[in-house]
Amino acid sequence: MGEFFFRIYNLLSRRKRVFLWGLILLFGLLAWTASSIRFDEDISKLIPQTSENEALQKVLKTVQFADKIIVHLKKSQLAEPDDLTDYALQFLDSLSPDSNVLIKDVQGQVEDETIFETMDFVYDHIPLFLKKTDYNHIAAKLPPDSITKIIEKNYKTLISPSGIVAKKTLVKDPLGISLIALKHLQSLGMTDDFTLKDGFLISKDEQHLLIFITPEFPSNNTTENALLSEQLYNIHEHLNQIYKGKVMGSLFGGALIAVANAKQIKNDIQVTVTIAMALLMTVFMVFYKKLTIPIILFVPTLFGGLLALAFLSILRSEISTISLGIGAVLLGVTLDYSLHILTHIRNKETAQELFSSVSTPILMSSITTALAFLCLIFLDARALQDLGIFAAISVLGASIFALIFIPQIYQGVSENHSKTSLFDQWALYPFHKNKVLLGGIVVLLVISAFTYHRVVFNNDISNLNFHPKAITSAEAGLDTLINISSKSLYAVAYGSNEQQVLETNDSIFEKLQQLDKEQMILSFNSVAALLNSDKKQRTAIQSWDDFWTSERKRETENNLISNGEKFGFKSSSFDEFYKLLNQDFQPLSSADYTQMKVLPIHDFVAKTPDFMTVTSVVTVDEHQMEEVKESFEQMPHMMLIDRQAVNETLLGHVKNDFNRVLVYCFIAVVLLLLLFYKNLKLTIVTVVPIILTWFITIGIMGLFHLEFNIFNIIISTFIFGLGVDYSIFMTNGMRSGVSSLKTHKTSIILSVLTTVMGVGVLIFAKHPALHSLATISVIGIISAMVVTFTLQPILYKKLIRRGNHFSNDV
Repeated sequence: MGEFFFRIYNLLSRRKRVFLWGLILLFGLLAWTASSIRFDEDISKLIPQTSENEALQKVLKTVQFADKIIVHLKKSQLAEPDDLTDYALQFLDSLSPDSNVLIKDVQGQVEDETIFETMDFVYDHIPLFLKKTDYNHIAAKLPPDSITKIIEKNYKTLISPSGIVAKKTLVKDPLGISLIALKHLQSLGMTDDFTLKDGFLISKDEQHLLIFITPEFPSNNTTENALLSEQLYNIHEHLNQIYKGKVMGSLFGGALIAVANAKQIKNDIQVTVTIAMALLMTVFMVFYKKLTIPIILFVPTLFGGLLALAFLSILRSEISTISLGIGAVLLGVTLDYSLHILTHIRNKETAQELFSSVSTPILMSSITTALAFLCLIFLDARALQDLGIFAAISVLGASIFALIFIPQIYQGVSENHSKTSLFDQWALYPFHKNKVLLGGIVVLLVISAFTYHRVVFNNDISNLNFHPKAITSAEAGLDTLINISSKSLYAVAYGSNEQQVLETNDSIFEKLQQLDKEQMILSFNSVAALLNSDKKQRTAIQSWDDFWTSERKRETENNLISNGEKFGFKSSSFDEFYKLLNQDFQPLSSADYTQMKVLPIHDFVAKTPDFMTVTSVVTVDEHQMEEVKESFEQMPHMMLIDRQAVNETLLGHVKNDFNRVLVYCFIAVVLLLLLFYKNLKLTIVTVVPIILTWFITIGIMGLFHLEFNIFNIIISTFIFGLGVDYSIFMTNGMRSGVSSLKTHKTSIILSVLTTVMGVGVLIFAKHPALHSLATISVIGIISAMVVTFTLQPILYKKLIRRGNHFSNDV
């Protein structure tokens, strides 16, 4: 293999200009091809699509989980009665036109016009909003003496100062039937602890006011929501200064948490990457003695990434952004190949010696790593398949490109290298003879045997969020007011037939009412108090028709006319009400209910051309959670979704998949090493350090109670890949001789240094997810180097016959 690349080297070295123009053309072609690919930001593509969770995936994509931003205003003892509503009005008035583009809906303020529109809608479709028990109350209003009292009360209202406003309502509905119906709409949101005052949602003690803002964009769209977050915080801080000592406002919501996390990640990465790049560039330039070394080093990695994207653009119409992000992290493996080649050239090897030394181990390493990544295509998750293809092609492309590109560009330095660098001295050090290191590894192996089982996978992704103090404080304040931290379940009716979905939701509503009476749930919000299936609507209309018989309508009309005349009402005053009694009512569609702007129908109902969901929100005590779940188990076409439990289950699938992948990777590595070496003992020498490294890494994590999570478990693949590289290069170095082994060890030390600097600096990050990445990476990479340098030479001596190529001094 070395001879093949040497011939290519000689061919291109005689045609440098053609080579350089060919590179420019090749990069341009790859970039143009890759530019056609579209990116899919759907995180669900990371979750395996199985027959078991197919329905759940469809529901999760359709259902509306409204992550609202809550504006919480709290009044102090020094505040005036109107300070709360004045603050709220100024807050809403301060929202700019730009904010309105970013806001879908604002709830918590109800205009008078909207209230009247709602009352008119209820009145025009009154049978649909009445329960059977309501007809007992209506019947109690119909006797002549009751009508007399009602008319007298209505008369007094009309001659009062508020009579002008009430006149339209009283003549349309003299018996107040629509007011009975309106009370049932409270099941859609307003709890008993809050009431409407001056159009705002205020606590009954009048100390708190809440406004709910629904962002136009989902919480994961941090780019748009960052603008909204900045505007809301600016308004909030300005008004807090104006009302200082009287009213204090706070903001809380999923979108704000997502934006805060995005900002923190960006800040952490900017700081840590700046530090890491400065350190890396300094190390590379000092060690290799050339200012252009960073460019030379990263060009093969760039080529590998572009080649993979171009290939995927042909294979797929779109690629998961999640897989691309993960793949970008894993591309760090490709830097190893450049480091090995650069280090061999620096040590004054001729081109023929270079290719003889590095081509076989680099190709072995890249093929082994690529095949391990390709094991991902056997999984059911689209993003993981994309990741496997992207990483495999990148690794192969970068390794081959590095073998062709770097020897043409980097010629080493002319000075004498008889004086070894610090890294060279480390490479010459016989780690395998250090009894302290050997003893330390033995101790770690013994400890790991007792601690590895302690390592758990943290399914709760919320623990990996960064929570600024302001948001944490706002959450605590809301929790005391509306118990925001209590467990919420989502009872979702789903299906492709609208009427079937609505019928299921009617059944859910009845079940929730029963659970509420039995005090098994704390509260619930259901659109079924408003929106019902045609079947239930027709039943409600039939109840209305059965109640209002011809005789009862005639007696009611006569009693209203006769009693009305006593107070100066004309006989035609209540004609609109009589028309209502004789109206031919028909069921409404779900679209008709959107006319009621006062109620957030879109928070509960979601539709696509071929699928529909209707969601009810249920608040439950933790200790009653399982009992409530069991009560819905037998109900068809519905799901009871615990968002945290769903995340834990789906993330658990990811964990299980990666466990399988590591097994697949290990099997692939062993088979390939057997194929390359054609020697079982050499394969054992190479594989054992990989196993021990992984065991020690898990053991150290268990010792310090470190957890795996969705982010750092992916880094485990990165650690595995680097561990394979180190073992392969050490084995090939020991087979080649002392000089070659020293060079291989030098490049491994540089690889460890670059990885620890590049990823390890994230240990200073404030964001928990980034911090966890750094911790696992540092433990894994350092363990891989120490185990490889210390145990592998001992294994080689014990299992392989000592020849002229291996010395006790190494």
